[in-house]
Amino acid sequence: MSTMTIARLAREGGVGVETVRYYQRRGLLDLPDRPAGSGLRGNVRRYGDEDIRRLRFIRSAQAAGFTLEQIGELIELDATEDRSRARELANQRIEALDQKIAELQAARKSLHRLAHDCAHGKAGPCPILTAFDGD
Repeated sequence: MSTMTIARLAREGGVGVETVRYYQRRGLLDLPDRPAGSGLRGNVRRYGDEDIRRLRFIRSAQAAGFTLEQIGELIELDATEDRSRARELANQRIEALDQKIAELQAARKSLHRLAHDCAHGKAGPCPILTAFDGD
């Protein structure tokens, strides 16, 4: 049932109206037809439950780190039930997350060491500040 304006759709999806329009331009969200013969003021596009579901899907997939291109592919896969490709995309995302986690753990270890050196070091410049000096 199409009852929501774009403003309400955006609010329900936790995004701005311009984000909804951007997703429409990218082909991730459908652009509903305007009602015929309703005059200028009543000529408002209406969105329904499926649009909200799709918008929430996009936001959740983004939160998992998928790109908009990958999200578009996932949306297309939903219609074909191609589980192997969906699994491949998920595994690629897992690999990227694992790499990012390793990078973050290395950064944490380095900062931890710098904080320790700062607290227990001798007089002179703070090792934390000199580490980011770049010289």
